[in-house]
Amino acid sequence: MSKEREVKPEISFADFDRVDIRAGTIVEAEPYPEARKPSIKLKIDFGDPVGIKKSAAQITRYYSPETLVGRQVFAVVNFPPRQIGKFMSEVLTLGFPDDEGEVVLGAIERRVPNGGRLF
Repeated sequence: MSKEREVKPEISFADFDRVDIRAGTIVEAEPYPEARKPSIKLKIDFGDPVGIKKSAAQITRYYSPETLVGRQVFAVVNFPPRQIGKFMSEVLTLGFPDDEGEVVLGAIERRVPNGGRLF
């Protein structure tokens, strides 16, 4: 069984509650071909108190920068920033792998306020 499909050990609700997952709207998107795996650089508006944060996402199979602006996504906003090549990614944009391992963004069914927290 691949690592992605393994069920992880149980965690407590307190552990889960420490992960800050919020909704945001993509306000800018541009190609990032210099990354080891082709990616798209995103600027996502999470509203107050988080603000606009940057993310590099390996989502080039199904998405182009033009189709992403205005789309709502959700991301982990309380991981430490991570250097991705020359780009500092501040949040982890969330998605799921398809059968070929390509990332499909998680979808928000109806528009929600930027900064809304997953619970």
